[in-house]
Amino acid sequence: MSDVERIRVLSIDDHPLVREGIAALINNQAGMQLAAQGSTGKEAIQLFREHRPDVVLLDVRLPDINGIDAMITIRSEFPEARIIIVTSSEGDVEMQRALEGGAAGYILKSMPPQTLLEAIRKVHSGKKAIPAEVAARLADHYSDEGLTAREIEILQQVAEGNRNRDIAEKLFISEGTVKVHIQHIMAKLGANDRTQAITIAVRRGIIHL
Repeated sequence: MSDVERIRVLSIDDHPLVREGIAALINNQAGMQLAAQGSTGKEAIQLFREHRPDVVLLDVRLPDINGIDAMITIRSEFPEARIIIVTSSEGDVEMQRALEGGAAGYILKSMPPQTLLEAIRKVHSGKKAIPAEVAARLADHYSDEGLTAREIEILQQVAEGNRNRDIAEKLFISEGTVKVHIQHIMAKLGANDRTQAITIAVRRGIIHL
């Protein structure tokens, strides 16, 4: 198969082992070739401009900017960009944000390599690649009431070990207001205490430690 007919893939991941694994997987496919690879969000944007790949594989957790933010930047400049988020993050909030931001696919690193190859082919043909596992996780929380920006800010502060008084001082609000916010957060997340609220929020990708 000539280079013209091959699906040209850009791979962005900050873990060298993962990057090399993806490169080997793609280069072993007769119908694909690795156009370029990088390890940061800024490289993702730059390499897309340079190579104009058919499909981008993009990790969420990158050392500089979040992969979803990098994707939104690329798509604002190149609306036709076809991007698959490939991540170990199983948080439904991140999945939701990625798909709302224009991701054509969302693949978990724990899935078999064949799933990734099928996703690349599907997305290249103009379809979406959302595996059943990802769709089910999104459906589980579809009707949940989301946390407000202020609630997320407070929960992040709690996760960092700050007490109510410290949080109140930092955010210029009263200690009573912080307590009310924390009660709302626990109710929305279905948590019994602060520790459980943090655990649920990290798992769902609402906050990051």
